[in-house]
Amino acid sequence: MSSMPSPASSTSIVLATLNAKYIHASLGLRYLLANMDTHGGAGLRKVTQLREFVIQQSPNLIVEQLLALEPRVIGLGIYIWNVVETTQVVRLLKTLRPDIRIVLGGPEVSFETDSQEICRLADHIVTGWGDVSFPKLCRALLDGPQPLMKIIAGEQPPLAELNLPYTEYTDEDLAKRLLYVEASRGCPFKCEFCLSSLDKTAWAFELDRFMVEMDSLYQRGARNFKFVDRTFNLKIDFSVRILQFFLDRMKDQSGQVLAAPDVFVHFEVVPDSLPDRLKVLIAQFPAGSLQFEVGIQSFNPEVQQRISRKQDNLKTADNLRWLVSQSQAHVHADLIFGLPGETVESFANGFDQLYALAPHEIQFGILKRLRGTPITRHTAGYAMLYDPQTPYTIMQNSSVDFVAMQRVKRFARYWEMLANSGRFARALKLLLEPGSAFFNFLGFSDWLWLTTGKTHEFALEKLVDLLHAHLTGPRDLALDTVNAALMEDYRNSGARGRPQCLAELLSGQRQAATGVAAKSGSERQSRHVQQNQHSQHRDEIQKAAAAA
Repeated sequence: MSSMPSPASSTSIVLATLNAKYIHASLGLRYLLANMDTHGGAGLRKVTQLREFVIQQSPNLIVEQLLALEPRVIGLGIYIWNVVETTQVVRLLKTLRPDIRIVLGGPEVSFETDSQEICRLADHIVTGWGDVSFPKLCRALLDGPQPLMKIIAGEQPPLAELNLPYTEYTDEDLAKRLLYVEASRGCPFKCEFCLSSLDKTAWAFELDRFMVEMDSLYQRGARNFKFVDRTFNLKIDFSVRILQFFLDRMKDQSGQVLAAPDVFVHFEVVPDSLPDRLKVLIAQFPAGSLQFEVGIQSFNPEVQQRISRKQDNLKTADNLRWLVSQSQAHVHADLIFGLPGETVESFANGFDQLYALAPHEIQFGILKRLRGTPITRHTAGYAMLYDPQTPYTIMQNSSVDFVAMQRVKRFARYWEMLANSGRFARALKLLLEPGSAFFNFLGFSDWLWLTTGKTHEFALEKLVDLLHAHLTGPRDLALDTVNAALMEDYRNSGARGRPQCLAELLSGQRQAATGVAAKSGSERQSRHVQQNQHSQHRDEIQKAAAAA
């Protein structure tokens, strides 16, 4: 009597990647999965499985799980955030099972393949678009004839020839993870620090077809959508229809927009293009439902021209001002430090200008030399030196030496902890004003580094004490003013510890409130727990959307 085959015996191909966090779900792998039969031949999808890991997992355990599926081909998605860890996975796979064909794809291995160890270890590399070329390669690897080329340039078909990937999201994905979607691919702009600068234009998916997929996701329970389009507001007719789709799903039966809908949508927008048709819709979205990532990068016209970035700074400022003051959208604005010719002083001017516009978050990024990007043409002229290890961050250039660059990198880390955490609204205002917000925070950053020697692992209570020490020490602000600001921030944070600087004030408040708390504490605690459960996942989604 023959034994029943194991589930692994039906798997010939495994699609895998290492995500930065579990909450991220790979859109690229799902495109490949959805197109296996169409472009690789009937039956290929049936013998293909998708597996996602996170970079924090042990390479040995990842390899163990991959080998348990008994694949003949393993396709791996390679990105700047996972190439180091995936190299070790490939190294182990090739040591244990050299017969398994390893195929790489993704932006990190689409350029400069000769210089990468992971490319030397792999059997094949698909550069660029893999939706068509990867299934064709898998069919050849399984059934022949065997491909002769190691490097395979990915075919770029018309978008109408691609199957959309959204049915490949599982119910668990819909319930627990950030769903990436795209209404278009490519970008018409040529910003030299970005891989999208290599695109000739932007290509839009057929809108009716796309909206059917979005409705299907929504009907299945999806509520968190991150659009990965580089220029969501490039085609206003498309943007209006997509925004209206989500707005309609935030209304009650009478047509009124809900105050607290369960839908969250993230878009990346061109900052200087916000016509009235979009504004009318944006203004209707309630708080917590809409997030915009606005790529400013630099307000310096000379730097913008140098890196081929077209941006109307006056319109950009006006649009940001409108978004913050006239809408309830969460505005996440990006700046990049280290661009060729940008000095600390000129960057500070741009930072202060952006701070005055009051976006909810300023994402302070440090320039990275992404493989294949045209930013390399400035390497000699501006003495651009990059870290050879991922994520290839700028170390110094002709305008900013290594020591100054280190100071600014610490600034970026501390800014994320204090400003972008949202926990220090009042105290941050004391810290940054009056004068230059950039140089005020840089002074705090230098002091914090000298005081602690750390850029990570700060407990909230320790941060409160350190901020108090700086504001009442080097900044010489009035004790009562600082205490009042930090007390309000700390109460609003919901934390239950006791910073040393506020210990007496907190004790006094707790003693005064004992009688009232004894009466209403249990009811308030119950409401607080319910509110936390409702908002915790939303906050995590918003942070993941902004960081991804």
